[in-house]
Amino acid sequence: MKRRNFMQKTALGTSALTIMSPLAFANSNKETMPRYNFNLKYAPHLGMFNNHAGDDPIDQIQFMSDQGFTAFEDNNMMKRDVAMQEKIGAALAKRGMTMGVFVIDKGGNMANSLAAGKEDFINIFLDGCRKAVETAKRVNAKWMTVVPGGYERSLPIGVQNANVIEALRRGAEILEPHGLTMVLEPLSDSPDLYLQTSEQTYLICKGVNSPSCKILYDIYHMQKNEGNLIHNMDLTWEEIAYIQIGDNPGRKEPTTGEINYKNVFKWIHQKGFKGVLGMEHGNSISGKEGETALINAYKEVDNFI
Repeated sequence: MKRRNFMQKTALGTSALTIMSPLAFANSNKETMPRYNFNLKYAPHLGMFNNHAGDDPIDQIQFMSDQGFTAFEDNNMMKRDVAMQEKIGAALAKRGMTMGVFVIDKGGNMANSLAAGKEDFINIFLDGCRKAVETAKRVNAKWMTVVPGGYERSLPIGVQNANVIEALRRGAEILEPHGLTMVLEPLSDSPDLYLQTSEQTYLICKGVNSPSCKILYDIYHMQKNEGNLIHNMDLTWEEIAYIQIGDNPGRKEPTTGEINYKNVFKWIHQKGFKGVLGMEHGNSISGKEGETALINAYKEVDNFI
């Protein structure tokens, strides 16, 4: 080969390598984790994987889907603008993901207690139900969280129960024609909260007697308030429509606390549960390392078959 032709070909080859090298570098450094086929519909929330996916909600949903998560939940959905709600709804539909709960906006967990039986409190709740119907349409949601509020200490517990049942019946009348379900969540955050245990929530749901009023069984809260998780879930199972997750102590991902989540998930799967299990907890480790550890923790506890 003549020296001139050799030099031209060498220059062209070097140029091509120079042009291609940034792309090759990017591909070689792109983090890839194979999609995992989970046995249950675990639902992450926004912010759980932002170190991997960035701050854009749609990119985060894409990342969740790429890891194998088939559901998503967002407590703050009603607070997001309509355009973002519609974008999230489209993103979930594109990826075949199930929308989990969002919270019906009634002013906060302790506010506007339905146990008090006050019409102005009930009207705030009912207005939240009406607005929730429109939000649910945009994101194709079926379930929405309701916390009835605090105790009304001046009233006997039976009267408080009746007040809550009556208010929830009126809420169910709004949701039922649309095939929507409010899920009542007993919490451990404060001794002043009216709803504390699964048996109490079961009683309320039986009193409301509507397919639009069921139990949200948050495993973290119920481990703190009553323990004996599988037994109590079994007692109230026919009213449980939604489940949330968090290990105790710490309210982080499974495997970080005392709850035997592999055994609990195995039992839930054997019950034939097809609904969503919301990942309502923090990450025990910060950064990308913590996000990867969280994904691996779910793979570990989902390996029960």
